Amino acid sequence: MTAHTPPTPPFRDPRLPFAKRIDDLLSRLTLDEKVSFLHQFAPAVERLGVAAFRTGQEALHGVAWMGPATVFPQAVGLGATWNPELVRRVGEAVSKEVRAMRARDERVGLNVWSPTVNLLRHPLWGRNEEGYSEDPKLTSAIATAYTLGLRGEHPTYWRTAPVLKHWLAHNNETGRDVTSSSVRPRVLHEYDLRAFRETVEAGAVAGVMPAYNLVNGRPNHVSPYLREHLRTWTDEELLVCSDAGAPSNLVDSEHYFDTHEEATAAALTAGVDSFTDHGTDSSKITARVRGALDRGLLTEADVDAAVRRQLSVRFRLGEFDPHHDPHAGTGEFDTPAHRALAQEAAEQAVVLLRNDGVLPLAPDTRIAVVGLLADECKLDWYSGTLIHRSTPLEGLYERFGAERVEFAEGVDRVLLKTSGGTYLHVPEAPEAADAVRGAEGALDPALLAGRTDLPPLTADATGTELALADWGEEVLTLRAPDGRYLSVAEDGFLRASADRPGGWVVQETFRLEPHGNGHLLRHVGTGRHVSVTAEGVKVAEENPEIFELIVVERGEDAVTRVTAEADVVVVVAGNDPHINGRETEDRTTLRLPAQQERILEAARAANPRTVLALVSAYPYAFEPGRLSAALWTAHGGQAAGTALARVLAGDVSPAGRLPQTWYADDADLPDLLDYDVIGARQTYLYFEGAPLFPFGHGLSYTSFGYADLTVAVEDDLARVSFTVTNTGETTADEVAQLYTRAVDPSVTRPRRELLAHRRLTLAPGEKREVSFDVPLSAFTFWDVARGGRRLEPGAYYLLVGASSEDVRLRTTVTLDGDPAAPRPVLRRGLAAVDFDEQSGTEIVDRTKVSGDAVTPVAGGSGELVYRACDFGAGSTGVTVEVAGEGTVEVSLAGAPPTVLTLDTATAGPYDYTTLDAPFAAQGVHDLRLRLRGPLRLALVGFSG
Repeated sequence: MTAHTPPTPPFRDPRLPFAKRIDDLLSRLTLDEKVSFLHQFAPAVERLGVAAFRTGQEALHGVAWMGPATVFPQAVGLGATWNPELVRRVGEAVSKEVRAMRARDERVGLNVWSPTVNLLRHPLWGRNEEGYSEDPKLTSAIATAYTLGLRGEHPTYWRTAPVLKHWLAHNNETGRDVTSSSVRPRVLHEYDLRAFRETVEAGAVAGVMPAYNLVNGRPNHVSPYLREHLRTWTDEELLVCSDAGAPSNLVDSEHYFDTHEEATAAALTAGVDSFTDHGTDSSKITARVRGALDRGLLTEADVDAAVRRQLSVRFRLGEFDPHHDPHAGTGEFDTPAHRALAQEAAEQAVVLLRNDGVLPLAPDTRIAVVGLLADECKLDWYSGTLIHRSTPLEGLYERFGAERVEFAEGVDRVLLKTSGGTYLHVPEAPEAADAVRGAEGALDPALLAGRTDLPPLTADATGTELALADWGEEVLTLRAPDGRYLSVAEDGFLRASADRPGGWVVQETFRLEPHGNGHLLRHVGTGRHVSVTAEGVKVAEENPEIFELIVVERGEDAVTRVTAEADVVVVVAGNDPHINGRETEDRTTLRLPAQQERILEAARAANPRTVLALVSAYPYAFEPGRLSAALWTAHGGQAAGTALARVLAGDVSPAGRLPQTWYADDADLPDLLDYDVIGARQTYLYFEGAPLFPFGHGLSYTSFGYADLTVAVEDDLARVSFTVTNTGETTADEVAQLYTRAVDPSVTRPRRELLAHRRLTLAPGEKREVSFDVPLSAFTFWDVARGGRRLEPGAYYLLVGASSEDVRLRTTVTLDGDPAAPRPVLRRGLAAVDFDEQSGTEIVDRTKVSGDAVTPVAGGSGELVYRACDFGAGSTGVTVEVAGEGTVEVSLAGAPPTVLTLDTATAGPYDYTTLDAPFAAQGVHDLRLRLRGPLRLALVGFSG
């Protein structure tokens, strides 16, 4: 008898469209199997030959957490290149390394959680390094390029599947899982949604990740915007992956739901498809889903919808067609091309902020390089492990010769003397002490433990001289002479064991706290003080040691010693991405840490030809006037030092541009939790002060001329063209920028708004035409009176130049559009959230499912203004839909208010009632509402 080969199931047939194949596979899965797919770690279904699958692989600027990989500049540095084509190539290289690494380590996932498209609204946000820009247009251009590179060019099969982070309005680490971003409709549509929308519409996005925070009182993981907006932007199935632990937060920290079954059901029906919670343990999530099914909170159809979206991504990744997957054999990893690209990206990210002519440096220049970051190549939480490494000092040695470069780090060299007269001592380490953090890779690097294989610190008669670096906020690191940082492992002992500060909870930071005539040394990670015991030096709850800090050499003295005889001093300052300003921790100031300011001042005092090179994840405020030159670059990855040295030497003319406003002072900043960029006049779009350096700023070693500006409006486009000429003597890149501004707007509009940009390379004397086709929709705004976008008729400036403030050409174009119309309040009433202006209020959730209401901040009082309300022939009454308790005062200019009072509190914040009162008005008026007390206002209506 001849055995028959069983027929190939339809889900395995590559000739069928994905939708039919997914239908077939879904029909073969049991309910329990489908439920198991809802956790981040979906198990295999062996009876069907379906492999296990993991959502999530960090790849923000290189493959992260999984061991050695090519490390590109931080995302904010990629944003500073203003070069989408370069960033597309970076995304392509990263995705190829993902594929190559997966071929040898199945833990490496193909669903990459990158890029981050949160707008850099506030420079004190701890995760500033992860975004591209404060501007939605630039952010979407860079993000689209990165996702196109990650996706690959094949029309059917994707190299990796990018997920955008973090949906939505997420710019604070302080209380990030419990704070609510109050986002008015204009800010929502004109600002926060735009970067997501334009990137999704470009067609290379597999999904999004909701953020930890709440928006308008509702957690992002149950946001109606996932359904109302996100899923309407594309015909592709989008996979929504929760952030880590966020599903549990709905109950545990946010207390938004009473039970985890309710919370899980709400998240799933809102649109979350994959739950990242409890690490690799899927049992809790699957139990919650089964509980929700049993209680009737979910249906099998709800589960099917989520599983379908996950399967759609898996099919696009070629999982079920291994013989047809064009990316299966990709093996490009740490190639010469990738190394060259990392250097090119680092070079293009350097921004020249100021230059009095000292740069570029002549080949025979004698250089003193100083500063805490001069001999560092810093990594951040989302970096891979370095294969190659280049520090500014190493780059300058290589470019100018070690004999022409002097170095002083500028740290304080100290001894810590105990109350018993001994000194902290670092024992000699065995030869195997040079292990690198993260070299082995980890699905969750937060779980990596400190080393216990090295001897703990002791105390002896001579002690060990330590390098003390103060990173601000009184947070310091202590480093042994061999370069290892003092760290605390799980056993509580202090060891010189870390190659760098790092980890989810950094174990290498301390605070010196004055105590009597000495200091206590507090370990920041554990919160405990350092104690000297017979077994060694450790942290403990009791018997803290009182230390005398003996400064052997001040950092400023070392700086002065090496700078006086140099032709030029290069001060390399900035931040450590794991300390003060990182995920979980916002900054508190724009200022440089005091120790670095002292180093800079010492260098300037010793040598007026001082260049400040800032290497940082975010902007700083400093006094540029006394500097010969200043540059900024984000932490530039593996080639950072080489790139900076080549820019200083003039091998490369700098052409990076600032992707966000650099403010001059902390006083220029709004509150970190104020998300109203319009009302608070935030970002270059609305800021009315004088910035330290404006959005789009960046100087060059040559000069450029702009001319021949023309504009023609045809159909739905404004065709803008002009010429750019290199009028200097150096081949260089220029970033030509086009902005607009409404001449006489009826509402507050941006001072400048980026419409388009282009980075181009020009030889000396070369002239090139630059043309942009700008859709007229780019000139629209969200009109709250009509609940949609509107092109306001009238004149618009078109501004062309080298930054948002360096305008070289301008013209005016008059556009036809839809004129403003009064609000027909007698017929339609008012949604409370559709105000034109407000003070003292915030937006909250009308229900747990959808809708908005407005309430006074902290139950106080607030005011709402609605312009041009049309009461027609006359109104006779007003109604308000409210919950809570308090009063609503309704008034027109010059008239006494009508007061509606809710004396008895409603049963809960979502239990609304309607109040009414006589109200006489006719014609068109501005309407003012004053809210008092812990009251939620949803709707206002008028009768006549």
